Amino acid sequence: MADDDKKTAGHGVEIKLEEVSKRYPGQKQAAVESVTMTIPAGETVVLVGPSGSGKTTTMRMINRLIEPTSGKITIGGQDVLGLDADKLRREIGYSIQQAGLFPHMTVGDNVGMVPGLVGWDKKRTSERVDEMLDLVNLDPAEYRDRYPRQLSGGQQQRVGVARALAANPPVLLMDEPFGAVDPITRGVLQDELMRLQADLGKTIVFVTHDFDEAVKLGDRIAVLGERSKILQYDTPEAILTNPADDTVAGFVGAGAALKQLTLRRVREIEVGEVPTATIDDAPSVLRERLGTRRGAIGLVLDKRNRPLRWATAREAGSVSDLSRAGRPVEDSVSRASTLQDALEAILTDDDGVAVVVGSRGEYVGVVDIDTVMNTIKALREENATDDAEETAGSEAAGSGADAS
Repeated sequence: MADDDKKTAGHGVEIKLEEVSKRYPGQKQAAVESVTMTIPAGETVVLVGPSGSGKTTTMRMINRLIEPTSGKITIGGQDVLGLDADKLRREIGYSIQQAGLFPHMTVGDNVGMVPGLVGWDKKRTSERVDEMLDLVNLDPAEYRDRYPRQLSGGQQQRVGVARALAANPPVLLMDEPFGAVDPITRGVLQDELMRLQADLGKTIVFVTHDFDEAVKLGDRIAVLGERSKILQYDTPEAILTNPADDTVAGFVGAGAALKQLTLRRVREIEVGEVPTATIDDAPSVLRERLGTRRGAIGLVLDKRNRPLRWATAREAGSVSDLSRAGRPVEDSVSRASTLQDALEAILTDDDGVAVVVGSRGEYVGVVDIDTVMNTIKALREENATDDAEETAGSEAAGSGADAS
């Protein structure tokens, strides 16, 4: 980046694509044709479209993993074609599906690779490795000396994100980074990315074929057709409520009102509380806090205030140690999670309650089915009001035209 950009190193910068095309030799049609778009500084922009639409090619031209045939791309006002390609890539974070970690290198060496390439000394790099692993909720003492094969798929993706962010780049490119993990882990990783972005304010370009993922993560979504033609480029809410054409409406799919739950975050609603006790407390402590109300359930927390187990008064009274009371907490949501995530967690819980945790996994509160259903009801009423106003406006406009 330019020297001026070093003053704001790490903070998101604007990306502009102007009439960018990619033509491969021997092919009649361009893979990407005349794409023009502005990606605002500090926002997450998601490119979504079917396989073969050119979304990955478009993204890879930003860091010149694929060289554009024509057009102009600027990052922070600087033309990327005028930069050394290797230097450019070291200053742009890049995260891909299945993490792309080097199997012969430890987690610490993987994360510290780019800082080393750009000239950081060993002490600074080592401190940064620990900082980044902690940021993605992997204990450095436990993970930095492991090898990728010793990690789960979700843990590998966390390391991949940590590596992409290690040299504090202003731009992060993400190519279907969560596509190879199971749905629950995918939801957790999406929450982690939203939490990180809220703290770091990078400019993120994220490629996916999953429209629900695009709605959840994107400040803006670019819906792409053949050859990366932009069918609609707008906020998730605008695309859900007013798709530009039938093709975009097909991406949105059925249940647009329910999809609006992905636009609402857990932090926007009032969370409830349940009685709690720590793992070191006597079972009688939780039993007393639960009282005699039928069906009352409480949480056992660990020493760092993280939820471990659900237990009723009867279950707490039948054990000598709270570490064995009740049943494990299987799933939780964060304050950055969507209400759709919360609804899914509630529906899979035996008691219809989802635990809400903070950025370090600490207990914050709970969300129940009534809270989410009341929110859905409010959204439906809001949509009905908007539709009625739109219909009235159209009729008024039509009457005016008839009168003239």
